[in-house]
Amino acid sequence: MSPIALWRGSADPEAPVVVLLHGRGSNEQEIVGLADVLPNGCTYIALRGPLALPQGGYAWFENRGVGRPLADSLRSTLDWFWTWAADEVGAARPLIAVGFSGGAAFAGALALDNPARLAGLAVLYGTMPWDAGLDESVDRLAGLEVFHAQATDDAVIPRDLLERTWRYLTADAGATAVTHRHAGGHAMDPAVVASLARWLVRQMQTADRSGDPA
Repeated sequence: MSPIALWRGSADPEAPVVVLLHGRGSNEQEIVGLADVLPNGCTYIALRGPLALPQGGYAWFENRGVGRPLADSLRSTLDWFWTWAADEVGAARPLIAVGFSGGAAFAGALALDNPARLAGLAVLYGTMPWDAGLDESVDRLAGLEVFHAQATDDAVIPRDLLERTWRYLTADAGATAVTHRHAGGHAMDPAVVASLARWLVRQMQTADRSGDPA
């Protein structure tokens, strides 16, 4: 199916693209509001996951439990996403994946699948997509700018997955990581959103410098 997307922010065809990926059972309408509190200068695209759930809302993949994607389903959605990105974003524009909860796992999947294509990754209150057929090797995300937030009282994402994700993104992945771990549950914290906005400003500045003539 063709992706359903809401566009916000800059109409500059060279502006960095920030793809906003909602949680399981949610939709693009519920995450597009992030664009209102994130920095000007980016193009924000809130995508709807391709899988409609019987109980309502949408998902990025079928799973075998919370935060545990089925490999074939995840592969199908990854191919779907990259086809959309090639058509709608193009190969040259910086692409930053920002995901919440189930969308965080899909954002992480994009990074593991094709780390060279992403200019940044934000994993918000979710897990990387472990044991789902993707390359999880040491230094797989070497040089990638990563933003990661967790809440210590998160009752949705299994604690073992959160701990494994924290260790990977702060060490084994080889990424350049900005991290937040704070008290609270499975919800966006305003201080984390403010920090994410500052992080995005830095990614925009990096993208601008990379386009400067030598």
